[in-house]
Amino acid sequence: MTTTQFTQTTPTAETRHDPYPTRLSHAIEPIPRADPTVWGSEADGPLNQKNLDHFSSQGYLVRHGTVTNDWLPHLRQEMDRIAADLDDDDPRVIREPGGSIRSIFEPHLLSDLVAQVVRLDTVLPVARQLLGSDVYIHQARINMMPGFTGTGFYWHSDFETWHAEDGMPAIRAVSCSIALTRNYPYNGSLMVIPGSHQTFYPCVGETPQDNHDTSLVAQTVGVPDETTLTKAVDHAGIDQFTGAAGSALWFDANLLHGSGSNITPLPRSNVFLVFNSVDNALEEPFAAPRRRPEYLAARRVAPVT
Repeated sequence: MTTTQFTQTTPTAETRHDPYPTRLSHAIEPIPRADPTVWGSEADGPLNQKNLDHFSSQGYLVRHGTVTNDWLPHLRQEMDRIAADLDDDDPRVIREPGGSIRSIFEPHLLSDLVAQVVRLDTVLPVARQLLGSDVYIHQARINMMPGFTGTGFYWHSDFETWHAEDGMPAIRAVSCSIALTRNYPYNGSLMVIPGSHQTFYPCVGETPQDNHDTSLVAQTVGVPDETTLTKAVDHAGIDQFTGAAGSALWFDANLLHGSGSNITPLPRSNVFLVFNSVDNALEEPFAAPRRRPEYLAARRVAPVT
């Protein structure tokens, strides 16, 4: 058996070829992306060629009116209901250090309304087109950033974590962040480094046991160093996702992104859906001692229909 073949059972880091090594003991050079960004064509879905070209080159696309105004009050009420119904010790509820809710995972399994959003004509066909296949939900969550106390998310590539800690083999996943409240430039809205999805940035530092227990509040492992981030921003700048509630930001799994804290009185919340190709099922983690829980990384590949 050559080193580029997979084992028949559960391959380990020592028996697999890893095109995207990370969580290393020493720094190595950034790695050019080996996977396509857009896997489908204009004929495969609602996005026109201009949209596809923008996503391919920049790594993101904004789609206004993804969720219409008649949905929004119900979704905000549902967000409050889910938060009230879950026990304080439910692991799917992630809290800020001060106690307020930061994220709730698996809302599509906790709410029929959120499950309907996944299947909207403005959502599911876009995911299928970008990934060129049937898709399933790898991860979903509601993010809440209350006024005054909401803390940000440090710069990172989601794929780096999903590859290292979940065993996602290829960069063939896409995120859809649907705003439930207006995103202003000053209430912690998401920032992206355009074009950064074309490069994989290996990170230094071994993955601690049960890293998700702390990383979902403040990520310190699996993030690029300041010199790397400075070079990336010097090269491409920073774009920011702003706009009305109901807008959606689609972005590639490997795009560097982050957000600042919200010190304004204006809360910000969103439904965050991660679609993975059914042809990109999770393996064993590439750089972590064991799998993360199912609510963070779904291993049952059930195509969304």
